[in-house]
Amino acid sequence: MKAVILAGGFGKRLRPLTESIPKPLVEIGGKTILERQIEWLGNNDIKEIILCIGFLKDKIIEYINNEKSNTISLKYVIEKEPLGTGGALLNSKELLKGEEEFIVMNGDIITDLDPSELKKKMNKNIGVLSLIPLRSQYGIVDVDNNGKITQFKEKPIISEYWVNAGVYMLNKKIFNYLDEKSSIEKDAFPELVNENKLAAVKFREQFWRSIEVVKDIEEVEQQLQRK
Repeated sequence: MKAVILAGGFGKRLRPLTESIPKPLVEIGGKTILERQIEWLGNNDIKEIILCIGFLKDKIIEYINNEKSNTISLKYVIEKEPLGTGGALLNSKELLKGEEEFIVMNGDIITDLDPSELKKKMNKNIGVLSLIPLRSQYGIVDVDNNGKITQFKEKPIISEYWVNAGVYMLNKKIFNYLDEKSSIEKDAFPELVNENKLAAVKFREQFWRSIEVVKDIEEVEQQLQRK
């Protein structure tokens, strides 16, 4: 099976780090985000990875050319201008020829979830999303009926709400829902919901973090040390 990593963004919220380094090459605990993604995908029987790149593309191409692996083939497609996630995936269509299904993931995700669980839900669906419980951005304060504080919870998991984890299993029919400037999430997925062709798998205990801002780097490094 093949995987597509959407890695063409500017990483604006990670500036100044991403002024000279593309987001996938930001280091987290001694390894780049991309290196961690390649290791994870390789451990889940992915034989070929296609990177959709744009911003600071030459640095990612240099990384790919220097990356030697006997088990994983690394290829790339270039966005000459920002295409959106749908346009980026459409740009990789030729390299996915012959694949009935493939994994698509955002280029800022670090996780250990099992993508084979997504495949089990494909059936007649065109897409299956991975979901994780919502993590609060803030600490929460519990107060009793008398107005007394009973405890503080630092960024707790809010388990009754679920968010898109940015890792998908998609059927090749997804290309019928994309155009050059489309968004997978905002354009294709709502259409699939209306057609009852989009499913999801909930991952409760697996490690998952998205690297959005500089503060995330330190938090994720601490979490990885505790694993």
